[in-house]
Amino acid sequence: MLDLGPAAQEMARVVALVDDDRLDRPTPCGDWRVRDLVGHLLAFAGHFIRVARHDAGGAGGAPEDLPSDWNAVLQGRLTSLAEAWSQPEAWEGEGSAGGLTMPNAQLGVVALEELVLHGWDLAQSMGAEFAVRDEDLAAVAEFVTQFEHAPDEQRQGLYGPVVHAPADSELDRVLTLAGRDPAQPVG
Repeated sequence: MLDLGPAAQEMARVVALVDDDRLDRPTPCGDWRVRDLVGHLLAFAGHFIRVARHDAGGAGGAPEDLPSDWNAVLQGRLTSLAEAWSQPEAWEGEGSAGGLTMPNAQLGVVALEELVLHGWDLAQSMGAEFAVRDEDLAAVAEFVTQFEHAPDEQRQGLYGPVVHAPADSELDRVLTLAGRDPAQPVG
């Protein structure tokens, strides 16, 4: 069982920096703008709350359209996500995400990975710092490393191609494995 609380709180801190005037900024996520990333985060958080609660309803899916109060809605979902995964039963059984069924113990790691990688993505778009705990980074690194040598077609939809760039930290190494160049400015 992992504690998603600190990663969710860090994501929430970065989300609080985003206002409507910044929604069209570029992100490190290909062609996605901040609004696309926020829509993805709304869908991701809602789906993974249901996974933790063993609620088979809803399958996640495409980024959500942003409601007028998107920031408050996302903040609430991040809090609910951390709370849902703090329950031991959330880590039991199986669930589905991205069309795959797997043990909830693995899906909890996927939820953490989403918080860390997309938290960093959003921070980059805002020109903000991003902090990640060592234990969270270790869990994400273990997950991402599984795909290091996977063919691009297996990485598609999950990560971009591995970036061969200098990695000055473990976070930088994980980011390059997930198809991001930590040294490249956004935009």
